[in-house]
Amino acid sequence: MCIVVKSRTIIATPPGVTIKEQLNDRGMSQREFAVRMGLTEKHISHLINGDVRLTTDVANRLEMVLGIPASFWNKLEAVYQEKKFKAEQENMMDEDIEFAKKMPYKEMARNGWVKEEINKVEKVINLRKFFEVVNLRSIYNPVINSIACRKLAETERSDYALIAWAQKAKLEARKINVKVINIEKLKSSLNNIRAMTRKLPEEFCPELREILSDCGIAIVFLPHIGGSFLHGATFYDGKKIVMGLTVRGKDADKFWFSLFHEIAHIINGDIGKSEGISECDEVKADIFSKNILIPEDEYKKYIQIGSFSRDSIVKFSNEIGIDSGIVVGRLQKDNFIQYNWYNDLKCKYQIL
Repeated sequence: MCIVVKSRTIIATPPGVTIKEQLNDRGMSQREFAVRMGLTEKHISHLINGDVRLTTDVANRLEMVLGIPASFWNKLEAVYQEKKFKAEQENMMDEDIEFAKKMPYKEMARNGWVKEEINKVEKVINLRKFFEVVNLRSIYNPVINSIACRKLAETERSDYALIAWAQKAKLEARKINVKVINIEKLKSSLNNIRAMTRKLPEEFCPELREILSDCGIAIVFLPHIGGSFLHGATFYDGKKIVMGLTVRGKDADKFWFSLFHEIAHIINGDIGKSEGISECDEVKADIFSKNILIPEDEYKKYIQIGSFSRDSIVKFSNEIGIDSGIVVGRLQKDNFIQYNWYNDLKCKYQIL
């Protein structure tokens, strides 16, 4: 059966249709035709079905066997290939237009990641260039995307926002030079990183970048994408690890929890898994993060005392060398204090 390629406005018919008509007019079987052409029956079948190109050599043979000039066959093949390409491109564009509707394009444009655009086709072209693909659906391929991340909820919208956000992190990370990946060095740097929680972003950001780059990690700070529920994402890009962080919520406790959550994925070997990140991996990363920030034994001792006044929180924070807002956030999450208590102790970050 001849393969006819169709799109919304184009029909591409292979030369095999005309060859088949000629054989029917002559009452000639494909087997006899193959012998006359000096080709295998299999090749003739592929030629008629449009599975192989009609080459100049075959065109000349057709002229000898069917008496129709080779130039006719060459032109027929050229027209078919051109229409086939256009039909496939039109189908791909139609699919990508629907796909693009799910992307947070307006927010991406507002952040300067893509050009502002109304035209649907131009939007698709801008997105293809942003994602560095010829077909937007290919961005779901695990070869392209293998992301370990922390987000609060999973929805279709959040998935598309995550993919866009991660791609921007990848693009920005290319500007950052890093050393060879060294997980042991990362482990030995944990206390130094933890001590940064008591500093302001303008102080700790350069230090954090330097420490992580020495471990083969490029850290990128990006604005939050609405509806993504995203705090951070980590993945390989070539010979470096990319860690993207957002200041979603702008609270320091959330920022540092997300940072150590992503570090946990790196140390635990979660990134790059062919099957993706499991719920168990996420739980382990959460436990790692909260215990790095507030050691479990110290936290249990403090909880047993049962005094959660402002002064006691500040005193405990100073004793364990951590920002007070992180302790407040932990106590709120564990329901030891209400969410409207002591929020003035929480630092608000604005990382550009």
